[in-house]
Amino acid sequence: MSESVSVRCPVCRREHLYEAPAYPCACGEPVAPALDPQGTATAVTHRAWDDEWVGVRCGACDRESQWPRPEVGCPCGTVLRVPAVRADTGETPRKAPAAARRAFQPVTIRTARDAVTAAAVYLRWLGYRDIRRADQRPPTGIGIAAHGLLAQVDPTVRPASPRDVECLWLTAMTESAACVYFSLAGYAPDARTSADALGVPLFVLDLTGTPQPVNGLADALDAEGAAR
Repeated sequence: MSESVSVRCPVCRREHLYEAPAYPCACGEPVAPALDPQGTATAVTHRAWDDEWVGVRCGACDRESQWPRPEVGCPCGTVLRVPAVRADTGETPRKAPAAARRAFQPVTIRTARDAVTAAAVYLRWLGYRDIRRADQRPPTGIGIAAHGLLAQVDPTVRPASPRDVECLWLTAMTESAACVYFSLAGYAPDARTSADALGVPLFVLDLTGTPQPVNGLADALDAEGAAR
């Protein structure tokens, strides 16, 4: 568990006591970013993908992963980015076997960013490594990638269409990667048919942040985790 640090808003000067939330590592251990008590919180004025994540190493399995950078909302309306200590990236993290996975701990979804975070946390729980923003932007939603995998997160209120699934599959094919689709609003019936034919696991993200398998491919992925 991380220690609490005092965070001062640079706009209204209010003091906040903040403790970084813990997310489950692929091995099941809760991991939280180490906060820098000497650092200064900064106001978030714009969003950039590279600024949203920080490297964190699990003390149990030594795996390093990218976790959402700590943030806290001030009553004055300012979003504060809390300084965190990056993990040492000198070692190659070890991969925990799928059998060691513990119960998944979801991330509540309130925003589109939360949906991406929930999908990323789930993929780490499955055992995927090096999660990052995908190189190619999908026609809809947000693309994230891991070692050997391309995922699409659709946080809109429109059910995913066959074209959405097919575009993801084609992009993954060009990168010689597997793929998986996460949707908040579900899938059109013909989209599920296309996914089954193309071998694309489909998940629905409920508002608790728990991915629910929609087809048999997703059931298998949920049960077996990432391929070793």
